[in-house]
Amino acid sequence: MLEIAGELDRWVGRGRDVAVATVVAVGGSAPRLPGAALAVDADGTAIGSVSGGCVEGAVYELCRQALQDGESVLERFGYSDTDAFAAGLTCGGVIDVLVTPVRAADPVRPVAAAALAAAARGEAAALARIVAGPAGPDVRALLVHADGSFEGGFGGHPELDRTVAAEARAFLDAGRTGTLEIGERGSRCGAPLTVLVESSVPPPRMIVFGAIDFASALVRIGKFLGYRVTVCDARAVFATRARFPEADEIVVDWPHRYLERTGVDGRTVLCVLTHDARFDVPLLRSALRLPVAYIGAMGSRRTHLDRNERLREAGVTELELARLRSPIGLDLAARTPEETALSIAAEIVADRRGGTGVSLTGAATPIHRDPVAPQPRTRPYSAAGRGTGPLSPS
Repeated sequence: MLEIAGELDRWVGRGRDVAVATVVAVGGSAPRLPGAALAVDADGTAIGSVSGGCVEGAVYELCRQALQDGESVLERFGYSDTDAFAAGLTCGGVIDVLVTPVRAADPVRPVAAAALAAAARGEAAALARIVAGPAGPDVRALLVHADGSFEGGFGGHPELDRTVAAEARAFLDAGRTGTLEIGERGSRCGAPLTVLVESSVPPPRMIVFGAIDFASALVRIGKFLGYRVTVCDARAVFATRARFPEADEIVVDWPHRYLERTGVDGRTVLCVLTHDARFDVPLLRSALRLPVAYIGAMGSRRTHLDRNERLREAGVTELELARLRSPIGLDLAARTPEETALSIAAEIVADRRGGTGVSLTGAATPIHRDPVAPQPRTRPYSAAGRGTGPLSPS
């Protein structure tokens, strides 16, 4: 539910009763990842999506039912060869969806509300909920903060809450959403529980060095992809709000100096568009030693070769140099700033997801390469998607 925290936080804050459907696990060519959510209020208004349209209608009805009876339910949806018109995924994938009522009288509501508020403020937070297996009668949800503190619980053995909190914090540190299997007493012993951990972390950073026309287009597409975008250039006449109205931050400073004092992490992408050795060499010498996700530099092939030699002379090793994506972007034969920005963004996505960058037409590679979360240990569901009985360990 943290995926739609902004709007859902407003709903809950106004006292609305809601039911939230969350993707717990996926298999095959599923359109959405674990954590994707759809919420429905008592008036029938819906926000979010769990499948991009394939099973939204069926999930919507499950949410309406949960609002009426107050019961959580786990459902599996997949493609049915025998009934192509049944609620299923025509792409051939399988998704498990957890539907949870969050009504005023439900004990889970205070914890869910706190998690939604934290995520809506842009704070790091993880929400853990039991998907399947025995548990106590109480809250059945646990909110973990970045410092490891937590609130709520599962109403069972105290060690269970502490163990799940520790596991959820590890998920949060990695910015990961998925499931874990754990015993009902917080160890690997006892009846197994399947726990969904949703992580909400601040948006990743994109830092664009070089306030040129190509940077303006890259800022727009970076925002579209969900990055917090900074533009940095030492030339105050170019690094202006008028030229980059959509940037989250504009910095006038030498690029290498700014990089040395700003915060980056394993999700940060650095796009060097200056293609000027005065800026590029000291900047890339620092950048290539940082634990960031992507480093790309613009320039012709001649510029690339010259820059590499200058970096070697500056002490950059071959192993460090191998991290550099240069010339930046995929081969789209791009000409305009917008086309070039698309080329760069496509390379960033391919690099993050393990894509090849080749056309999918005629390719034998899988369309989706994200790690598949463990399947909940529940009884099998019919291919059409409706469960055949109460949830229980397999």
